[in-house]
Amino acid sequence: MKVGVVGASGYIGETLVKLLLGHPKVELAAVTSRSHSGKPLAQVIPSVRGIDRGIVFTASDAAALAAGDIPLFFLALPHGAAAEFARALLGSGKRVIDLSADFRLSDVATHEKYYGRHAAPDLLAHARYVLPELTAPEWKTGARLVASPGCYPTGALIPLVPPLRDGVVAREHIVVNSFSGVSGAGRKLEETYLYAERAESAKAYGLVKHRHLPEIEEQLSLHAGTRVVVQFNPHLAPMRCGIATTITVPAAPGATIESLYASWTKAYARAPFVQILPSGETPDTAHVVGTNRIDISAVHDPRTGNFVITSAEDNLIKGAAGQAMQTMNLWFGFEETDGLR
Repeated sequence: MKVGVVGASGYIGETLVKLLLGHPKVELAAVTSRSHSGKPLAQVIPSVRGIDRGIVFTASDAAALAAGDIPLFFLALPHGAAAEFARALLGSGKRVIDLSADFRLSDVATHEKYYGRHAAPDLLAHARYVLPELTAPEWKTGARLVASPGCYPTGALIPLVPPLRDGVVAREHIVVNSFSGVSGAGRKLEETYLYAERAESAKAYGLVKHRHLPEIEEQLSLHAGTRVVVQFNPHLAPMRCGIATTITVPAAPGATIESLYASWTKAYARAPFVQILPSGETPDTAHVVGTNRIDISAVHDPRTGNFVITSAEDNLIKGAAGQAMQTMNLWFGFEETDGLR
């Protein structure tokens, strides 16, 4: 099956290109970039030399892509830019997996509060938010536009949804602290992200109103069946890739660490990319970077009555490109692990 990547020169686009080139059942047939149009793929992404199949970047022209014969496109574009491509591609019968935030929120007003004016609000009703381990398989029926989750939400939702859904943890006083590598900010030249500024430095940012906050709350609320509010505290860490997340949440009356682990086991017994670590063994970003895996673990603090839940993932793979390809595998009937192991 032919696939295309729109916006293939950013960190997520580059990661997606590398993964797709190694997929046994798809052909990477188009990579686009406004700034690199006409350049060989291997010139822009030297790490694919020898496996690049002679691919050349083309212009990011929505109409031209819509007129071609590629049935599926990944949109690795900035927020706001993806919507115009989605409209054109969907209008010609293509399927789309969007890695931006343009279609992750169901409410236009909430989207515009955090991201500004939405370029295609009429398409929100047609989008399916898909986190492969948590979204019921019925999403595949009739879907044409998939919103792939954000990196921070993935690290929080996978460990938190099952015990929340099963009543093992409380629905209030949830605090999520996450540390991300600097690649999460994208490929851009800003003083904040220079090596000399970030080395030996860690800081909180986006407090109270980070863009991923409404996505986390909306998905938790949908799974819990009632409104869930969280305190989300993102941090920038002096590493290139990876996200480490620590969630503090009160245990429900009578809940034990065994009941929390039982909830995870029930939810993820057949999930190839979720590794449940023993209680007390804390996930480490060093062990998941370069993989589509997320490691999760938890302990119970009898002094406070809280569960302390931890997770680790690669923000560019499980948090973005790998998860999008995992969704493609499920959508088109491939093995879920194809191209990801």
